[in-house]
Amino acid sequence: MEAIEKPNLQLHEDVMNLLTLEQGTKLVKLSREILTKFVMNNIFRPKECKEDYMKEKRGCIGYPYPVKALCVAVQEVTVAAASQDPRFVPISKDEINRIAIEVSVLTTPEEIKIDKRENLPERIRIGTDGIIISRANLSGLLLPQVATEYCMDAETFLSEACMKAGLPPDSWLLPDVSVARFQAEVFSEVEPCGEVVKL
Repeated sequence: MEAIEKPNLQLHEDVMNLLTLEQGTKLVKLSREILTKFVMNNIFRPKECKEDYMKEKRGCIGYPYPVKALCVAVQEVTVAAASQDPRFVPISKDEINRIAIEVSVLTTPEEIKIDKRENLPERIRIGTDGIIISRANLSGLLLPQVATEYCMDAETFLSEACMKAGLPPDSWLLPDVSVARFQAEVFSEVEPCGEVVKL
């Protein structure tokens, strides 16, 4: 049976490669456990985590900055991805075993300061950098893997992030539009309920 689209959990980490495969696997398994309990029984009771790295402040879905402990963030994000993502219908019981969990742990976003806005694409490393476009109260975030999955060049990547923010595609050229970049460590089940790998 083919896996349906996997929820992608956006978290935060200050230093790349700080999480080991074992730690990333624990995050994915925690997400799987919470997802199953929530979808099957409509229950969300956050678990306590004892590991120090799970207690550090992290960001969560829609908030790529360190605002919550990683243990709390991954559980809240799992429930949000399963039930509150406006792009998809809530996950049903019969889908649970067809969903592969993927967790993206993000570095702190850094605004790209540049005099000539037309040179912004040169500052984006496709496959390495994710981007956040923001203007006033509008914001759009694309993970690094989106550009490679959809074969985007840097200019297209910037334009897609603008549209995700609800802005015209060429808004990244405007001086009052903020463009920030970040990197991500990605941990994913190879198949639903299967082995976890670091991508």
